[in-house]
Amino acid sequence: MTAPTRPADFQTRPTHDALALTDSGKSAHIVLNDMVYTLTITRAGKLILTK
Repeated sequence: MTAPTRPADFQTRPTHDALALTDSGKSAHIVLNDMVYTLTITRAGKLILTK
């Protein structure tokens, strides 16, 4: 397996591990301006963000 490609500004932006956000589970809630979003990790290892 190869390492993921990182954008040029990787070191200057806050970076969070998706598994840490989900506490090693499959989903987490994220709040922005009193709106709750759900971050889901799919079986294929992709991320989905929904309201």
